[in-house]
Amino acid sequence: MRTSGARPNMVAGVTFLAMMAFSAALVAGFFGTLHPAFDSFSHFRVHLAVLVALLALPLLASSFRLQAAAALLFAVASFATTLSTLPRLWPVQAVAKPADQIVYSLLQMNLRYDNPTPKKVLSLIGRTNPDVITLDEVSEMWTTELGYITSAYPYRILCPYPNGVFGVALLSRRPFAAGTEPHCERRGAMAIASVDFGGVSADVAAIHLSWPWPREQSWQIGELSEQLASLGETAIMAGDCNAVPWSAAVRRVAALGKLTVMPSAGPTWMYIKLPDVLRRFAGLPIDQVFSKGGVTIHSATRLEETGSDHLPVLVEFSLRAEEKKPDDEHEIALAAMARFGKTRG
Repeated sequence: MRTSGARPNMVAGVTFLAMMAFSAALVAGFFGTLHPAFDSFSHFRVHLAVLVALLALPLLASSFRLQAAAALLFAVASFATTLSTLPRLWPVQAVAKPADQIVYSLLQMNLRYDNPTPKKVLSLIGRTNPDVITLDEVSEMWTTELGYITSAYPYRILCPYPNGVFGVALLSRRPFAAGTEPHCERRGAMAIASVDFGGVSADVAAIHLSWPWPREQSWQIGELSEQLASLGETAIMAGDCNAVPWSAAVRRVAALGKLTVMPSAGPTWMYIKLPDVLRRFAGLPIDQVFSKGGVTIHSATRLEETGSDHLPVLVEFSLRAEEKKPDDEHEIALAAMARFGKTRG
């Protein structure tokens, strides 16, 4: 004969097992540098931390209270590592806008290869009027659609992907730097161009990474290492990384390019058939912006949806001219000759 406490004990036991399973997945996400399989768990750190906390709370009143308390503390600590990416109702302010420098804008968009409302995309571009645009999932249909704004963005490079779906593109209102040519990574996952921002040149790059393990993301990052390392001393790069800011994958991309990851604007992706509010508050922050050198990022704002499963991100930044240092032998020799001439005169 069953006792009256048998059912509650069984529920507590099942809850405990579920809590431990999610805790194990949460722990695995912190070891992404060991193997990309572990890194795949890191992308869901926020969701796993919330699940562990919700399962631990009722167990505090059970015989599993000590384990539940430990799991709850770990969940809170894990959640704290993601605070900089949580949804905001205002733009992310990185650095105050300078009064003596021009502020430029970059629009990052995953277009979605089969977007049913391309005119929404073109309308958003027209309203925001960014200086440069980085685009992902540039399929064949987008070649035609983007042609309609050629007069506004005459400087461009489109990089097709082997499957004809996941290409990238880079559009600019500002000219490419004299003597330079934009170029594509051989498989169309990255586009790079040196853009002239009022006399100050900066490399601008668009990147689109594949899905995490067991897909080819880790392998692809290795393939892009040469392109990432080729970025100039002053550069800004944006794209759909299919990886969250705290993941080993994003840290690896940043290290290869000697780049800094911008504070996240918040979740940008969610399954397209779910409500937009879920994308903004429960989605994944996988659209990243990186910078280095003379680039100073001031803010990042998620914009309204345009028919894609990603939200566009508008970034404001400024550039400072790098002082040229006579650190090569030729310039040092010229400086020495000039000083010698003055002493003789």
